[in-house]
Parts: sequence; C-alpha cells; structure tokens
Amino acid sequence: MKMPTPSEEDKQFFRSLIPDTPGVEVKPMFGNLGAFVNGNMFAGLLGPKVGVRLLTEQARDELASSDGAGPFGPGERPMREYLALPDRWRGTPDRATPWVERALAEIGALPPKQPKPRKR
Repeated sequence: MKMPTPSEEDKQFFRSLIPDTPGVEVKPMFGNLGAFVNGNMFAGLLGPKVGVRLLTEQARDELASSDGAGPFGPGERPMREYLALPDRWRGTPDRATPWVERALAEIGALPPKQPKPRKR
C-alpha cells in the first residue's frame, strides 16, 4: 500500500490547526503527521488530507453530513473513528479548527495511552 506524502504547505496547514496546549504534540508518522494528547492520536495528516478522531457517533454523523467530509486513512483502509475534513475548508480554517478542538476534547478525556513494551 503506497502512503501519500504531504507537501510542506500541507504540513504547515495541519500544524496551524493544532492548538498549542500542554500535553499536545505533533509527531511524524510514516512520512505524514499525527497530533497526540496523552499518547492518543486525535488528528492526522495523510498526504493533503486532515482527519480527526471522533468517538461519538453523533459527532461523526454531524461531520459526515458536511459536504466533502469522508473516510480518512490509506487507500481502501479507512481508519475507524476518523473522518477527513472537507478539502475546501483549507481556505476557511475557522471551519476546521472547531472539529480539531472537538477531537482533542474527546480524545483528551481518554486515559493516557500506556507505551508498549519494547521487543528484545
């Protein structure tokens, strides 16, 4: 499966959406970026697509009803609980930011992710 790669402009846009909040960090993932809180990913960048993780079906349904929102993930393997934000929201980040903040709030309420033990 070929992973799409983001441009520097894509990365800059993604970082502009992520709040500068204690406990939140942006890390590289497979040539793309992920935003994490307490070790749990709440937003991701895959090529030019920005996706957010929403735990409640109501939130996912609400975002899915936005024209241009859709599955988020590589190829035919969309990530469970994630939706891609509409591409046209790049021109109006004030439309995207509330969804990133909502994902951060939902995922931030989860217990911290425990690191997996290293294999020897």
